[in-house]
Amino acid sequence: MVLEGKMVHPAADAVDHRGSPADKCKTGGWLPASLILGVEFCERLSTMGIVVNLVTYLIGTMHLPSATSANIVTDFMGTCLLLSLLGGFLADSFLGRYRTIAIFESVQTLFKPGHRHVCCINSASTVSSTSLPRTINNNMCTSQCIPNGNIVCISVCITVGTGGLKSSVSGFGTDQFDENDDKEKPEMNLFFGRFFFLVSLGTMMAVTVLVYVQDEVGRCLGYGICTISMLIAILIFLAGSQKYRYKKTSWSTLIHIFQVLVAAVRKRSLQVPKDANLLYEISAESLRIHHSDQFNFLDKTAIITREDYAENNIGSPNPWTLCSITKVEEVKMMIRLLPTWATTITFWATHAQMITFSVEQASTMYRYIGGFQIPAGSLTVFLVAAILISLAVYDLVIIPTLQYRIGKPGFTNLQRIGIGLLLSALGMAAAALAEKRRLANAKEIAQSTATQPISVFLLIPQFLLVGCGEAFIYTGQLDFFITQSPKGMKTMSTALFLTTLSLGFFLSSLLVSVVKKVTGWVGTESTTGGLIAFTVSWLY
Repeated sequence: MVLEGKMVHPAADAVDHRGSPADKCKTGGWLPASLILGVEFCERLSTMGIVVNLVTYLIGTMHLPSATSANIVTDFMGTCLLLSLLGGFLADSFLGRYRTIAIFESVQTLFKPGHRHVCCINSASTVSSTSLPRTINNNMCTSQCIPNGNIVCISVCITVGTGGLKSSVSGFGTDQFDENDDKEKPEMNLFFGRFFFLVSLGTMMAVTVLVYVQDEVGRCLGYGICTISMLIAILIFLAGSQKYRYKKTSWSTLIHIFQVLVAAVRKRSLQVPKDANLLYEISAESLRIHHSDQFNFLDKTAIITREDYAENNIGSPNPWTLCSITKVEEVKMMIRLLPTWATTITFWATHAQMITFSVEQASTMYRYIGGFQIPAGSLTVFLVAAILISLAVYDLVIIPTLQYRIGKPGFTNLQRIGIGLLLSALGMAAAALAEKRRLANAKEIAQSTATQPISVFLLIPQFLLVGCGEAFIYTGQLDFFITQSPKGMKTMSTALFLTTLSLGFFLSSLLVSVVKKVTGWVGTESTTGGLIAFTVSWLY
């Protein structure tokens, strides 16, 4: 392609920062994708540096019950991830992924320093006023720390910022590769693995370096490092503005979905013709999605009737009564994502248990190596290490082996999800067995919450198995939701993927609350150990 006297190799459906067709030689590829990976690394370092050690802070410093502390953490994370739907909607319909990342990343950075106060106040309001003294003592924070109006503002801004950022980062990274280019498409597949590798690496630094700083030096310094990492992320992201490839936004993908559903209901009495060529279609040949026989009820949307044009004087059909078959097929594609979406929610409830109750398990066990005491929150390093090792083995061993033997570049996305679910089930079995042994030891010494003479390394198998499972599930889900969704809805599909994490956290909170009531109702002592044992056994 020749543009203004220069030879240009345009990327499909992409423009550069000036709005001109994106030249493959000057935009996209691994350089800008690496900058986007750097953004995700800093964001993960910042978020997990706060969240992973929060449950021990709420229990040890705030003196909240274990179930309440776990639910505060999981509810906060669930809300952040649920709001990714808002970010996905804005990115696909109005702002584009670049502006969405820049805006929400700035919001998250601006209000990050208030995170600790928010969690303290929220926890204080969760329990009755008689549960906590309304004074500040030994670094305790209560409802008098900051005004309630500021609490609401900071809470909303942090959750919105996190949700808006996470919905767009992975999609914007894949935008840097042309899926229609045989050379660049394999690079897009590699991006998913490297994206999660950087996510896990940021988490590992958070659960080792930042957790140690918070426990041994001070939480203020630890949270300050989190804020600085987000500032660095903004600078890294903006540095690549001229090298990025940008996708044009399409007008409100959600409205298109609603139009198809409404039109199908309006025409529910019509009979779908056997010849699909009789259905309405105006999309360009290169953009068309061929008709499928699944969900035939929606095909009624594309049946042409006189009434479709009656309400419009300019001759074009009413989009709320007649939609092209391509729009119908896009909605069908989104519906096909839902079964896979639903099957992975329980796994993320398992993940929530790993970063809350498993950390609390560790806090009651012997954690010394020589004279050094391992912070309880740092036990999740085994979860992250398992993820990193699994990703490395998959990229360096499994993919080349399968490519050589059967000619396929690794497992399919659904196969990876299945492997991850199996490994997570084994991890929960290991957690139940470990807790059974810990409870037996607690009964022998007649104390269930004090430090017990049983090694914390008993918990390693559950962290390793769930970590390996997460490596397969996360990359498989991300690949599935991005590649199997319509082009104009990729950010929304990423947000849909993130809602599985959100609902998993909420499921964990619900499960903990139900188990606590059940164990109390049958007269069982509501100890930390009993709650953990029932919870992990149910998940298994």
